[in-house]
Amino acid sequence: MTQQVPSTEPELAGVRNFRDVGGLPTADGRRVRHGVLFRSGHLAHATDEDAAFLSSLKLHTIFDFRNAADQKLEGPDVELPGVRNVNLPLSDPADGSEFWKMVRDGEIEQLRAILGEGKAAHRMITSYRTIVKERTDEHSRVLHSLAEDGVPVLMHCAAGKDRAGLSIAVTLLALGVEREAILADYLESNATHRRYKVRRSDSSSAGYSPEVMELLSPLFDARAEYLAAALETIEENWGGVDAYLEQGLKLTPGTRERLRERLLD
Repeated sequence: MTQQVPSTEPELAGVRNFRDVGGLPTADGRRVRHGVLFRSGHLAHATDEDAAFLSSLKLHTIFDFRNAADQKLEGPDVELPGVRNVNLPLSDPADGSEFWKMVRDGEIEQLRAILGEGKAAHRMITSYRTIVKERTDEHSRVLHSLAEDGVPVLMHCAAGKDRAGLSIAVTLLALGVEREAILADYLESNATHRRYKVRRSDSSSAGYSPEVMELLSPLFDARAEYLAAALETIEENWGGVDAYLEQGLKLTPGTRERLRERLLD
């Protein structure tokens, strides 16, 4: 039986993993406002109907965290009238092209060598740690944009899981959202109707064999251990979230309060 998309959520034909992050609770009893913070996979395959729905959201800004290799693979986002599109890559383009070549063309022996015996999950954990540690300028730019009136905002990458997931998590940390709620939202990307559709150049049963898909699975899963690694990196490098926001992302108390005013009920 096909899993049904919840009736409160639009079923977009060409955009995966779209959702409104509104409703999540903060530690001080407030909630993220509906209609101001959205996340998704890429918009390159959006249909006319999808584009009409996205236009109805009255978006101010779309942050596209894909790199050049991602964009070459899938194409540019659809143009939405009056929306500011900001491409802010959160990973190296060379890593991107190598990654997608492996996913699409990798033979079973190559995939076993690169991804087997826990290597795929380790790759993801390393990526999460690196993004948190080395992409502070980019995350600072995102949060300052939101505080300065860059909402409603849509954040996306390719699958809407990792780079967008981390950027949403950082935003939620700045808003004071409870850790359990941040994790629950992150894990929503595992739902059947949200998951990225893996495409293989070998379309035969061998190309999509159970072993191949199992080897690739950690790359397209949202796993609690991945997000935990990102949060551990914040603790290890800054000693806590407040120091990370102030020192790493240059977020003053005043800017943080403006952010909360714009995004919280």
